[in-house]
Amino acid sequence: MSPSENERHHRFLRSFTAHEPAIRAHVRRLVPARADADDVMQEISVVLWEKFDSLCEGADFKAWAFGVARFEVLAWLRDRGRDRLVLDEEVITKIAEETTAIEPLLERQREALERCMQKVPEEQRGLLMQAYQPDSSIQTVAQGSGRTVPGFYQWLHRMRKLLLVCIRRAMTQEVAS
Repeated sequence: MSPSENERHHRFLRSFTAHEPAIRAHVRRLVPARADADDVMQEISVVLWEKFDSLCEGADFKAWAFGVARFEVLAWLRDRGRDRLVLDEEVITKIAEETTAIEPLLERQREALERCMQKVPEEQRGLLMQAYQPDSSIQTVAQGSGRTVPGFYQWLHRMRKLLLVCIRRAMTQEVAS
């Protein structure tokens, strides 16, 4: 790899890794199943890399990537067109436009959640993370925590409420400053 190709590669990776969670969240709002969203994300990653040279220097990578993601989701929908569970193209386009518009707010909320999660004691944070893993079973996590399943759900409810209060406080403080 030549030095210029190496630099191009590093620029892409820095931009992509910085914005991948937001792009993935955007795709998850447009594609019903997590496995399908993962497949679409793979295609998006390839297209972003292949078309990276078309992105003007200094342009907003995330906005560009959201546009690419929208077109890839639409292509996925066309391929799945016979499936009755797939949304209409117009609906997907509308959802994509709306989620793109609220993405700055969602990004601030994700950042606030990360800060709030850091305030949760490590053991409790680990249980929260386990409970929300895609292949996780609440029964297994509850047993591992030493709680009954109903007790674990109660604890989980209290933790979500505490995190919500923390996020709202952080968002309010952000607006005030």
